[in-house]
Amino acid sequence: MARVSRPLILLTACVGGLLSASLAHAQSAPPVPASQVSGADDVVRQIEALKQEIAALRQEYDARLAGLAQRLDELQRAQGGVAAAAAAPGIAEHAAAPAQAPPQAAPEPPAPAPPAPVEPPVATPAPPGIGSKVFNPDIAVIGNFLGATGTNPVNETPTFDLNEAEASFQAVIDPYARGDFYFAFNPSGVEIEEGFVTFLTLPADLLLRAGKMRAAFGKVNTMHTHALPWTDRPLVTDNLVGGDEGISDSGMSLSRLLNNPLFFLEAIGEVYYSNDEVFEASKRSALTYVGRLRGYRDLTEGTNLDVGTSIAYGPTAVGPDTHARLIGIDATFRYRPLRRAIYRRLLARTELVWSRQDTTGATQNAFGWYGSADYQFARRWFAGARYDYSQQALDASLADRGGSLLLTFWPSEFSQVRGQYRHTRYDGAGTANEFLFQFLFSIGAHGAHVF
Repeated sequence: MARVSRPLILLTACVGGLLSASLAHAQSAPPVPASQVSGADDVVRQIEALKQEIAALRQEYDARLAGLAQRLDELQRAQGGVAAAAAAPGIAEHAAAPAQAPPQAAPEPPAPAPPAPVEPPVATPAPPGIGSKVFNPDIAVIGNFLGATGTNPVNETPTFDLNEAEASFQAVIDPYARGDFYFAFNPSGVEIEEGFVTFLTLPADLLLRAGKMRAAFGKVNTMHTHALPWTDRPLVTDNLVGGDEGISDSGMSLSRLLNNPLFFLEAIGEVYYSNDEVFEASKRSALTYVGRLRGYRDLTEGTNLDVGTSIAYGPTAVGPDTHARLIGIDATFRYRPLRRAIYRRLLARTELVWSRQDTTGATQNAFGWYGSADYQFARRWFAGARYDYSQQALDASLADRGGSLLLTFWPSEFSQVRGQYRHTRYDGAGTANEFLFQFLFSIGAHGAHVF
C-alpha cells in the first residue's frame, strides 16, 4: 500500500470539518415562512398573465396589419394607386414578420407639405362601352297599322293596311358629326325617308346638314307619319304642300340658333334638288329654296308659345319655266303644369299656307289652314279635334273642308291606339264620312324628331 502524504491528510480533515459544520447549521436554521413562498408564486402568475396578454395583443395587431395590407393591395389592383403600391409591401412584411416586442406608440406625423400646383385635367379615353356605339348605332322599328270603315269618294283607303314600317339608324360618327337614317317600308316598296349627316362644330355656331331631308317648311311637313297626332295629314298639306311625301329630297341645310333671356330664335336656310309632289327640277340648275324663321318663348313654368314663318320657291312640272311659291305661318301653344304633368296637358296648333302656282295661261293663288287641339284628360288618355280648310293648288275656285274628332290611348310610351272620326266635303266631288283607327308600336330606342 502506498504511503499517504501528510499534507493531503490534513486537507481532507479540514474539508470534512467544514461540511459537518454546514450540515449542522442547516439542520438547526428555522424554515422559510409560507407567506413568503405564496407571495413569490403570485408574482410569477402575474408575470405569466402579462406575457399572455401581450401575446394576445401582438396577435391582434398582426392580424389587423395583415388585413390592412390586403385591402391596400385590392385598391392598388383596382385603381392602380402609386401610393398604395408603395405602402402595401412594407405593411405586409411587417405583419408577416414574427413579433418580438409589444407595440409602441406611433410617432407624431410630420408637418404637412405645401400643396402642389394644380395641373389642368388630362383627357382620358372614353370607356369601351361608349366607343363601341360607333359600330352599334341606335336601331328602332316603328309600325303604323291603319284601318278604315265608311265611304270616301276621293281618297278611299284599304280596310286594313300596314301603312308604313319605319326603321331608324342613329349614331355619333365622330366628335364633329352624327348620322341619322330613316328607311320607310310600305306596300309600294322601300325608300329612304331621310338620311343625312349633321356637322356640329362649325364656326359661328352654325349647324350644317347634308343628305335627304324633309324641308323645314311649317310643322306638319317636318313630321314623320308616326309622329303625327292624327291618323292622317290635314287637307292643306294634301292640297298645297305635297301630302305624305311633302317637300323633301336631297339637299343641304344651314341653321343657326340665337338664344337670349327673352326668347329662343332659330334661322334655317335650305336648298334642294327636288323631285317631289310640289317642286320638280327639269335641269341641274333648277333648285328649290326653303327658308324658315322660328321663335320660341316660355310664358310661364308650364306654358310656352312657338311661332314660325316659312317660305319655299322652286320649279314645278306643270309646264316649262313654271314655278310655285309657298308662304306659311304656324303657331303652337303648349300647356303642361309641372305638378300634374303626367295627367294633364294641352297642345293647340294652327298652320296657314298661301300658294302661288304657275299654270298654263294663268296663275293660281290658293289658301288653306287647319286648327287642332289635343288634350290629355287622364294618365293615358287623350282627346282631340281638328278643322280643315284648303283651296286646291291648280284650281283655287275649289275649296275642301273637313273636321275630325280623335281619341287616343297610350298603353306605354312604345305604343298608341287611336280612333278618328273624319267628315270631309270635297268641293265638286262629294262627301266622305269615315272612322279610322290606328295602332302604333315601336321596337328599340327611336330618337326624337323635330320639336
